[in-house]
Amino acid sequence: MFGMGGGEIIFIIFIALMLFGTDKLPEIARGLGKGIAQLKNATNEIKSEIKKSAEDHGFDHKSITGGITEEIDNVKKGFNKMVTDHTPESPINMNDVTSDITAEINKAKEGIDDIAGSVRRQS
Repeated sequence: MFGMGGGEIIFIIFIALMLFGTDKLPEIARGLGKGIAQLKNATNEIKSEIKKSAEDHGFDHKSITGGITEEIDNVKKGFNKMVTDHTPESPINMNDVTSDITAEINKAKEGIDDIAGSVRRQS
C-alpha cells in the first residue's frame, strides 16, 4: 500500500497515538473518513456532470472508445494469427513480424485519426 511495509504503517500509527492520544484518534479517523467520502462523492458528481454535458453536445464516449478498442482487438487478432500460422518447420521471420506489426499499428493510427478528426471538428 503506497510503497509502505507493515512496520512503517505500525510506526506511523504509533506516532499518531503519541501525538493525539487514544481519546482523540477515533475522532480524527472519523473526520478523515467523512472527508474521503465527501471527496469521492464530489468526484463522482463531477464525472456525471462531464458525462451528461458530453452527451448533451452529441459526444458518445462508447463510440469513441469503441473504435479504439476495436482497432486494438484487430491488432491482437493479427498478431495471434501471425504466431499461430508459423510452425517449427517454418520459423517466424522477424522482418515479416516487424512489417506486420507496423502495418497493424498504422491501421490503428488511421482509425484513431478518423475518430479524433470528427471530435476535433465538433469542438
